[in-house]
Amino acid sequence: MIAESLAPVPRNAPVRGTQLLVEHMGFIMKRPSLSLLEIGWRWLVGIPLLWVCWHEWQRILAVYPLSASGYLTINSQNPWMGVVQLADVWSYYQPHVFAVLRWLLPIGALAWAVVSGVGRNLVLMRMERDRSPRIPFRPVAMIVLQAAWLALLSLTFWLWWLSMQWTAAAHISTQGEPDLVGFSVWAIFLSLGVFTAWALISWALSVAPLLVLLERRPTLSALIESLRLGKDFTSKLTEVNLSLGVVKMSIIVLAMVFSAAPVPFAAELGGGVLHAALAASTVFYCVANDYFQVVRLKAFVEFWSIFRSPTLKHRTSMGHPA
Repeated sequence: MIAESLAPVPRNAPVRGTQLLVEHMGFIMKRPSLSLLEIGWRWLVGIPLLWVCWHEWQRILAVYPLSASGYLTINSQNPWMGVVQLADVWSYYQPHVFAVLRWLLPIGALAWAVVSGVGRNLVLMRMERDRSPRIPFRPVAMIVLQAAWLALLSLTFWLWWLSMQWTAAAHISTQGEPDLVGFSVWAIFLSLGVFTAWALISWALSVAPLLVLLERRPTLSALIESLRLGKDFTSKLTEVNLSLGVVKMSIIVLAMVFSAAPVPFAAELGGGVLHAALAASTVFYCVANDYFQVVRLKAFVEFWSIFRSPTLKHRTSMGHPA
């Protein structure tokens, strides 16, 4: 039975979208420069952005210290009272935080779109450097498509935020006993629902850059064509996106477990170890997430070769007639 399960899939047999993911993972693992390039362009934006956020937060605290917000008097023994006190702290800092976000978010979004457009183009060029004809360098088109992807992500996050506000308003009030179970159930259900919806729809803006580079399409044409790829191609992209979405959730859980592992020994180890564990877990998540982003990109490119390649030389290998 084990030998049969490890036997290679016949070349004329249909292959599920996730069946070759292990092969793609091995391909990326053998070429660490691809992951390093992906990590490089992401951290090129992320590290300066985090530094700016830290600098602005310190500037706000210098004028509005934590002692004035009531944060230092939060009752950690009473969760319900503590939540109300945290809400008061947030209300105290909200106008000052929003004043920073009004200029920081547009600048950060623009920087991310530019760097990610160029970086993703370079990753694809290196990944498919043996392809003929070679993948062109089209940074402007890639920047526009990355900006569209970011806009869709922002809309998805806004819908999640609205759903959380509704959940809190429906189950937690000052008039009676809070419904903790109902709040938790709806918060988990809606969060997973929004996450799944993102995985189901975001592939269209993820595959559009491939159409721009591999098919030499204009930006608008690539966006339109990404919605008309056909049932077979679309099902493979959706399956890969959902599977790697589950992988991302698993990485988040694993990073949370790593960061919390030293907590029972905090008295003996000290706060420095806790901070180091949190930093290491964060770096682990970022690196693993970037690696699987490249794996997904490789999977999308391979399925493009099967369903959309001009030569159609691989189409029959997956059980689809040319």
